[in-house]
Amino acid sequence: MTTEPSNAEPAQGGFLSRLRARVNRGASWVADLLPGRRIDDALFEELETKLLAADVGVEATNAVLADLHRAVARSELADAAALLGALRKALLAILQPVERPLVIDRSRKPFVILVVGVNGSGKTTTIGKLASRQKAEGLSVMLAAGDTFRAAAVEQLAAWAERASVPMVSQAPGADPAAVVFDALQSARARGIDVLIADTAGRLHTQAHLMDELSKVARVLKRQDPDAPHEVLLVLDAGLGQNALRQAEQFHRAIGVTGIAVTKLDGTAKGGIVIAIAQRFGLPIRFVGVGEQTEDFGIFNAGAYVDGLLRSTPGNAQ
Repeated sequence: MTTEPSNAEPAQGGFLSRLRARVNRGASWVADLLPGRRIDDALFEELETKLLAADVGVEATNAVLADLHRAVARSELADAAALLGALRKALLAILQPVERPLVIDRSRKPFVILVVGVNGSGKTTTIGKLASRQKAEGLSVMLAAGDTFRAAAVEQLAAWAERASVPMVSQAPGADPAAVVFDALQSARARGIDVLIADTAGRLHTQAHLMDELSKVARVLKRQDPDAPHEVLLVLDAGLGQNALRQAEQFHRAIGVTGIAVTKLDGTAKGGIVIAIAQRFGLPIRFVGVGEQTEDFGIFNAGAYVDGLLRSTPGNAQ
C-alpha cells in the first residue's frame, strides 16, 4: 500500500501562490527583454545571457534556445509574446519529467528517508518541515539525530521534533552516526512507526572520508532492511548556483540520490539552478522551500516554478 502525495490538500494552493511569488527574487528574466521586441539574433543573444545569469546552466540553456530557434524556423513565433510562450513550454519540457512527489509506501514500516547535504543547505530545517508534513498527512514519524559532530545539531533537530510532536532517537555527541541510525530503525520498528527520517552530518561533497561514512550509514541500514534507505533525499541550497550541480554529482555517486529538495529559492536571483539540475541529472525534485515557515515548504510544481521565474500569469503563456 502506498500513500499518494496530497497535491490537492487545502494548503497546497497557498504554497503554489507563494512559489510563484517568491521564486527568483531578482528581476524577471524577460520583463525588460521581450515587450515590443522583434525576434532576431540580438534578442536571442540577450535571452541567452539572461538564462546563464540566472544559473540555468550551459546544457539547459542550449537545449532551450535550440527549441526556440526551431520554432522560429518553422515560423511559429510571430512576436515576443509568442516567444515567451515558447520559452515557458521549453522550460516545462525539462522540468515536468522531474516533477515527481515523494510517495510513502506504507507496506514498508518504517519507510526510511535518509537526508543528506552540506552544512548550511537547510537540511535540518527541511527535516523538521518534512516531519510536520508527514504528520499532517496522518503518518507516524520518528527522527534520527545522525549528525553527531556539529555543535548543537542534536538540539536543533530536537527542537523541530518537539514542534512537530514526533519522537527522536539520539546518542551522545561524537557517537557513530551509523549506530544512531541503526538504533533508530530498531526503535521505529518496535513502535510501528510509518516514517523514519534520518539526519546525517553536513559534509562538503569534496570530503571523501565523510562521504565514505555516509555510505556506511546506508550499509548498516541494509542489515535490518535490504531495501533501506527507501529514499535518499539530497538538500541543495538554490543560492549556491552551479556548485549545487557538483554537490548533486558527488552525493549521487557516493550513495545514490533518489530525490532532491531545493531550499532558499526565495533568497536568490539565480533560481534557474533547478532547471540545470533537472537537465543534468533527471533526478526527481520532491520539494522546494521558499521561506522560513513550515507552510513555505511544499511539493515541487513545474508550472508554478516557471511562472515565478518568468513572472507570467498561470495559463497566459501556454
